[in-house]
Amino acid sequence: MKFVSYNVNGIRAALNKGFAEWLKDTDADVIGLQEVKAMPDQVDISIFEDLGYHVFWYPAVKKGYSGVAILSKVKPNFVEYGMGVSTYDDEGRMIRADFDDVSFISAYFPSGTTGDIRQDFKYQFLDDIYGYSQDLIQKIPNLIFSGDYNICHKAIDIHNPVSNKNSSGFLPEERAWMDKFTESGFDDSFRLFNPDPHNYTWWSYRANARAKNLGWRIDYHMTTKSIKDRLRKVEILSEAKHSDHCPIVLEIE
Repeated sequence: MKFVSYNVNGIRAALNKGFAEWLKDTDADVIGLQEVKAMPDQVDISIFEDLGYHVFWYPAVKKGYSGVAILSKVKPNFVEYGMGVSTYDDEGRMIRADFDDVSFISAYFPSGTTGDIRQDFKYQFLDDIYGYSQDLIQKIPNLIFSGDYNICHKAIDIHNPVSNKNSSGFLPEERAWMDKFTESGFDDSFRLFNPDPHNYTWWSYRANARAKNLGWRIDYHMTTKSIKDRLRKVEILSEAKHSDHCPIVLEIE
């Protein structure tokens, strides 16, 4: 199965940039979207259904903000909307699809770039999502926990670690959380296949950053140890340009 995670930074804008054509060519079995920024009635869902996808949409209460979705050619056995905490669920931050032998999460972690209030909100979310993940893998050991984590884990994951050491998304506390998370039963699947620097998934719109590849790797397929031997390929599809992020793909047996 081929799984894709993609922060589209507004699905309507992405569709205007050729997202549907790209999706057809990519032929993913399951795709998790983040920052859809739209209610389902604001999008022509038939675009995805015509490509053979079942559509599961979990928008934020606030219009034009956040929101996640899963498109799947394989009909899930069960879909869980949210994580049972209204503070996060009202922002449409997580959706999970359970299949026969694996479960897939599309998650959009908060950003703390707008100031201390949202940074504190992000830290609370990290605490809560950690506990949620630990409970979940006891019930669902074969888990792909994908999405935009809004954190660069290591210096290799950011174009200038020195100048960004005090930037939200690369703060010591955030990176320590990633250490804890990846030591708790999850692999950063991309790094199982690719140890090289200069592999990023997000670029600022400023200063021609994408053309210069001055980016951050903040999008991940985190996978549980139980499916490590089934992983066949993990790639960053940096040539896809429908967003300030790019998609990441994971293939498993």
